[in-house]
Amino acid sequence: MAAYSRRQFVTGASAAFAAAALTLGDARYASAATRDRALALSAARAVQSAGTTLEQVATPSASGPYHRLAAGPGWPLVVRTDLVAGQSGRDDRRTGLACFVQFTDLHLADTESPARFEYLAQYADGAYRPQETLTVRGASSLVERVNSLSGGPYTGSPFSFVIATGDNADNHEQLELDWYLTVMSGGSITPNSGDLTRYEGVQNSGSTAYWNPESSLQDDYKTKAGYPQIPGFLTAAGRPFDAPGLHVPWYTTVGNHDDSIEGTLPDLGLLNSLYTGDRKLEGCDDADAAKLAAALQNDPAQALALFVKLLDNGPVRRVTPDARRVPFTPEQFAQAHLDPSYTGAGPVGHGFTASAASSGKLYYTFPVAPGVVGVSLDTTNRAGWADGSVGTAQLDWLESVLQANSTHWYDTDGNVVRGGSTDQLVVVFSHHTSSTMGNLLPDPYNLLEARHSGSEVVTLLQRYPNVVAWVNGHTHANQISPHPHAVAERAFWEVNTASHIDYPHHARVIEIADNGDGTLSLFTTLIESAAPYATDFSDTSDTGLAALYRELAYNDPYATPAQKLGASGDHNTELLLAKPGA
Repeated sequence: MAAYSRRQFVTGASAAFAAAALTLGDARYASAATRDRALALSAARAVQSAGTTLEQVATPSASGPYHRLAAGPGWPLVVRTDLVAGQSGRDDRRTGLACFVQFTDLHLADTESPARFEYLAQYADGAYRPQETLTVRGASSLVERVNSLSGGPYTGSPFSFVIATGDNADNHEQLELDWYLTVMSGGSITPNSGDLTRYEGVQNSGSTAYWNPESSLQDDYKTKAGYPQIPGFLTAAGRPFDAPGLHVPWYTTVGNHDDSIEGTLPDLGLLNSLYTGDRKLEGCDDADAAKLAAALQNDPAQALALFVKLLDNGPVRRVTPDARRVPFTPEQFAQAHLDPSYTGAGPVGHGFTASAASSGKLYYTFPVAPGVVGVSLDTTNRAGWADGSVGTAQLDWLESVLQANSTHWYDTDGNVVRGGSTDQLVVVFSHHTSSTMGNLLPDPYNLLEARHSGSEVVTLLQRYPNVVAWVNGHTHANQISPHPHAVAERAFWEVNTASHIDYPHHARVIEIADNGDGTLSLFTTLIESAAPYATDFSDTSDTGLAALYRELAYNDPYATPAQKLGASGDHNTELLLAKPGA
């Protein structure tokens, strides 16, 4: 864990438990007594904590190889003063300014699609996940959790909106996009494709390389990781269910899996017939798998050629064709959000406009709260690779937005520039993090435009004191990073949240508060889905499946739960920063 300038828990003038420390990995306190004191202090500062990880957290059993989950002690609040020191008594002076929820990396997956690389799981943990048939139910259970909460734990403010920061679909399919929009807005969903009366994917392939849940086959997941046999699992996973939809407005940010084939290969329209066709490659030998995995990391064009070659020579399963699997364009992505069927709690378009549907420009601004504006960026690069960047036109647009909402800023030489008459706090949203925006390949759809890295975006944001946070996903890990500056008001926080397909299946409540002393506080509180922690292998109800989704993900032998979980300072935090102009 990164060293903090001060690590303490504060309530009014008291800092009695400042010495409490968390260990890495499992985030447990050095002693139960210390943990309990810190939890009590966190609860005392909160307006409400029920239904959040301040109250309880999914905790694995010590036995293995397959670990059952149960409810464990919650995670206390960690005060981070990397950017500015906190002053005593701020709880009594605090005024809530904004409160919202971040979803990210839902990866709603059509697991029967021919355009998938499950056989690369040993090289890329996202290629195949044993829990992936349950992504839609898992996301709907997360929606249920948000609907059950009355507001933020530390300000008590109701949620203004939910924003999903990219990789909402897993493989760039129209069907997956439809599922995402229905999960968010509410309605009936059948999380199945092709022949809706049966499952046609690798989990009933008879290959020992995959978990075959309904079969007695002793596949690698059962023999090495202790996965159970669950009769009726695949049938239950694909049956229709009613998604409640969010009760609050919601917005969408685009991610690389929404934009590219498997989030990596450029979509040049060459594989549309494969997506919608009847040939599904279910495996290849280790040598070919290693070559393809390396190409996906280093040469998207070569990866595409290798994939087509393997399809002509490898073990191919015939599946039921489905035209709904066709990939969507950026224009179609925006247009789908404008469909009245998916308005739900609003707003119309969920950030996207008719102009976006015409131009394919998927970046926009929206109101977060009075005095606070949100900026949603498109950090995907249609040249391929998983990481991102932004084009010059978008970077220039971002600067124009910052200037329009700032009374003053700093030029590139550090001189103060006086600007507009309004000064709003700014929260930036994107899929990629600042450290995963080094993909500067030319955009094949705009070859003459330069691409810009995450470090360039950070430099720009630090010229505008009213930028308080950059909220993102992509890494599937909880990580909160300060972006300090010699001029205190030019610093901001970057808040990166874990995915909802890989364990720990988190979303994050974010509250912005004015402490009345020249500082602001950003409270970040992790939440889990509404599914119970305990599972029952004989329970294939919607609730039972949502619980299995979390537990199967924890036990994925190719995943790294401890790394993705993050450390104590990446969980429930109070992030202090200087108020601009104070």
